[in-house]
Amino acid sequence: MSEQTRPGDAIVIAGGGIAGLSLALALKQALGRAFAVIVADPAFARPARPDTRAYAVAAAAQAMLRSLGIWDKIAGDAQAMTEMVVSDSRSGDVVRPVFLTFDGEVEPGQPFAHMVGSGALITALTAACREAGVELRDEGVTRFDSGDAGVSVAFAGGETLRARLLVAADGARSRLREQAGIGWVGWDYGQSGLVATIGHERPHGGRAVEHFLPSGPFAILPLSDGGRLGHRSSMVWSERNENVPALLSLDEEGMLAEIERRFGLELGAIALESPVTAHPLGFGVARRFVGERLALLGDAAHLIHPIAGQGLNLGLKDVAALAEVIVDAARLGLDPGAADVLEGYERARRFDTVAMGAVTDGLNRLFSNDATPLRLARDLGLGLVDRLPGLKRFFIREAAGVAGAPPRLLRGETL
Repeated sequence: MSEQTRPGDAIVIAGGGIAGLSLALALKQALGRAFAVIVADPAFARPARPDTRAYAVAAAAQAMLRSLGIWDKIAGDAQAMTEMVVSDSRSGDVVRPVFLTFDGEVEPGQPFAHMVGSGALITALTAACREAGVELRDEGVTRFDSGDAGVSVAFAGGETLRARLLVAADGARSRLREQAGIGWVGWDYGQSGLVATIGHERPHGGRAVEHFLPSGPFAILPLSDGGRLGHRSSMVWSERNENVPALLSLDEEGMLAEIERRFGLELGAIALESPVTAHPLGFGVARRFVGERLALLGDAAHLIHPIAGQGLNLGLKDVAALAEVIVDAARLGLDPGAADVLEGYERARRFDTVAMGAVTDGLNRLFSNDATPLRLARDLGLGLVDRLPGLKRFFIREAAGVAGAPPRLLRGETL
């Protein structure tokens, strides 16, 4: 296996998902020709598959995407969340009392989140990376060897490259994290997330609805208008694993009947605009976010329940923090892969990640059951929060990612 030496310095990102591409774009825009930025993912060689997932992009993440030049490319497909409604009931209940509502604005005229399709976001990021000069390699990283002088990165095609830093953005089952000997604390929820795009007759008005049901939360998230019935929403249905095979075996009529029991009739007749896909749900966090010349990003560092819609936003917070420490070090003539630089990234992200993971884990355990004492306690708690405007505003700002002192990209600034 030969080792090629490229002019200048290099940063290699293993994984071409939203987090990996966002980091690559941020670094290339800030560092220009001073650093080669390489994203390696065998998925680049495969035809794009239809992706029914949609993400709640928080206000801070939206500001970052705007500063990277991405938001204007996807804004036409984005749907603002203007209201959030929370109910606690059983799937067969005719009446679902609302216990908590949130105004969907962080500031006047600024929604706390927008719903964006995964496919549109990946397409825009991929094109922007190519235009910026990021090298997209359609092969994976098979192994690496770190040392004081740099990291030797081996690709599946046989080439080995010297780089300053390797970023593992290769998902929750990260092979690079395992190779680095970084431990993982996690568990399976015994639930799967059933995801689909649902068409409906009546407009949603930008309202997001979260029904807490005994088997798990059922979220109806507003999408931009379109489809056979004129209006669309994204369904994220958490269901116990033992029920999933039977549900997925239903024909379209049977599946729609099951969805309607949970979706309700408020938006009129419904239709499936995409197949229903199932994704296992779990919790996990890496014991460290960095190793020798290695940084973990996104799901390679943490995995949380989608109950609060914060998974993507946690990953984009990683991007903002890691890009900032790398760029600041490079501009000072320091080594962006040095231990003290990477420790700054870990300090910036560790507490926030663990705190959000604990919150989503606790919410899922509290609401995914039908115990009467717990139902009474949680409904009382929701009702109290609904009557405290200051506390509701705190929760909205936290969910929007604008609380505290976020990195520059999350404030809409350039690096």
